[in-house]
Amino acid sequence: MKIYLIITLTFTLVTSCTSQDKKEEYWLKKLTKEQYHILREKGTERAFTGKYWNNKKSGEYKCAGCGQKLFSSKTKYESGTGWPCFFDVKDKKYVSFLDDNSLGMKRVEVVCSNCEGHLGHIFNDGPNPTGLRYCINSASLEFVEEKK
Repeated sequence: MKIYLIITLTFTLVTSCTSQDKKEEYWLKKLTKEQYHILREKGTERAFTGKYWNNKKSGEYKCAGCGQKLFSSKTKYESGTGWPCFFDVKDKKYVSFLDDNSLGMKRVEVVCSNCEGHLGHIFNDGPNPTGLRYCINSASLEFVEEKK
């Protein structure tokens, strides 16, 4: 009985997060060129060009790579930057943070904790109640409108 339980638990843990194990061929087939460039190559879309920077609809923003819930429209705000910005995430465990010293700047990168896709960056100049600005690329997101 103990061996069966250990094997079952191990199998569950090993297979529960498969997005991190995907090969690049998978991502090339699943994502558009722009999504691949941003999520897998840490690219950035030009300001005011993404499909969600000015989205005012109620709903939920998910990772375009794996579908993990990331942000609510309730925490989205107009920052004037040209990218979708949020002052909080759905759950802190859904994102990870990495030091980013590229392009001669010191920033903190935001990645999906499930598929490790690049989402954008976080800054300390956001509104209350968190004071944070999650500046996220539209191409790294999928929006699901709230049903009325």
